[in-house]
Amino acid sequence: MEGLIKGLIDVALGGGRDDGEDAPRTQSPPRDEQSSRSTWAEVVSSGHHEEAEEEQHSSYRYDQSPWSSRKDEISHPHDRSSWSSTKEGEEKSDGDWEVVGKKKQHHRPPRGHQMAPTDTWHRYKVPASEQEYIDDADYGLDVKPTREELDDLSKACSRLWELDLNRLVPGKDYEIDCGEGKKVYQEGDRASGSLFSWVSNDTWRRPTYSRFCSLLDNYNPHEGCKEVITSQEMHEQVAFIEEISRTAPIKYLYKYLVYKDVISDDYEEFKRMMIGLWFDLYGRGGGSSCSSAFEHVFVGEIKGRGEQEVSGFHNWIQFYLEEAKGRVDYQGYIFPRRRGHSPDSETQLLTIQFEWNGVLKSLSSSLLGVSPEFEIALYTFCFFVGGEDNHVYLGPYSVNIKCYRLGNKIGSAFPIAEC
Repeated sequence: MEGLIKGLIDVALGGGRDDGEDAPRTQSPPRDEQSSRSTWAEVVSSGHHEEAEEEQHSSYRYDQSPWSSRKDEISHPHDRSSWSSTKEGEEKSDGDWEVVGKKKQHHRPPRGHQMAPTDTWHRYKVPASEQEYIDDADYGLDVKPTREELDDLSKACSRLWELDLNRLVPGKDYEIDCGEGKKVYQEGDRASGSLFSWVSNDTWRRPTYSRFCSLLDNYNPHEGCKEVITSQEMHEQVAFIEEISRTAPIKYLYKYLVYKDVISDDYEEFKRMMIGLWFDLYGRGGGSSCSSAFEHVFVGEIKGRGEQEVSGFHNWIQFYLEEAKGRVDYQGYIFPRRRGHSPDSETQLLTIQFEWNGVLKSLSSSLLGVSPEFEIALYTFCFFVGGEDNHVYLGPYSVNIKCYRLGNKIGSAFPIAEC
């Protein structure tokens, strides 16, 4: 086992454009889980819309910036710990970011924003062979795809939704307040407070959630700025893939790809492939080794030297944590295509507008409450066996999963609500 983990680390060491708002440039291919014995990591811590952008263009507290845990090996104007959006009239916020034109104080309900405990952060940075993981977390579910699912991507994605037993339950595990809606071209803030009212503390103790969060501070958000990945961050990448590989959604993905003859029947090789697919660095925005599928899809990037805009950033966990820190300003949901279908506190697919450190994301979509393993599996599915447009059903939601390629990598992936 120790040799196997070492092999995974070796692969990690080896080592465009965005979603709907800017499709990738063509390039040459170059129930609760069992509690983890490695508990939590340091964490500080939005679809017709993306389509439109493509066409037209008891609480824990923390005080640390999500980029401030970086070591001193990076010291330049775009250091992750010192990154800021500098405009006239900017106002200093918590941490190291400068908040531009902050318009409102986030509404803080009695339960407030739950913060993640950080006392065992160091455990996620040791070599993967020294970490401990949950036992297989498929709960004895049948993860073998049926013939119908192999012939129909939508049915496979529906099955994947059913297998996500680690998905949070609205009202029980978290609560949102959608506020008022707006059309995409309407300016101004239509939300009086935060999108998230609270998220249960138990969420951050779930192993795949906590390991996912440990990855979020590993990146410089400036598109085109070269990334420096440390050995500790590589350990986190390997350990995250190892953790989610024990869950039902990832096991189902693996069997599906084997049955479709996309990959060989070797689970360890599959895990190495997943590390490369999601974490290998590639060029974007004119820079080299400055982006990755994980960074773009889940963390988000800032593009543009003049008038900046947010690119990527389609993950609800990242949104919650950044909002809790005061870096995200939720500005309201975008009206659905079909009238009479406005979102509510139970909605788990939401189209919104927000600012990230004062930089606008005019249209964005995210699946709310889904587990990290589900999103990784969903977008990997679409990359290997789908196309740019993947019209599927996820539970009650009719969705188009957009998946853009950058050579043999994922350039961007995100959901678009179809009704």
